[in-house]
Amino acid sequence: MTRGNQRDRDRERAQARNTGKGKNKDDGLTPEQRRERDAKALQEKAAKKAAQAGGGGGSTAGDKTKKK
Repeated sequence: MTRGNQRDRDRERAQARNTGKGKNKDDGLTPEQRRERDAKALQEKAAKKAAQAGGGGGSTAGDKTKKK
């Protein structure tokens, strides 16, 4: 049982789908610069989340422990 050119067509389709995917390892940064960038992004994310939790008022996440 041969598949003809179906295998080749499937490979071409898979390659076309995966052209835009994958991490770009060559961003021109040293490992130290990359760590600094990532740390800054995490700090900003944490600050945003803290501001949202502190100023929201409508959050019920902390109220679960108070129920009796």
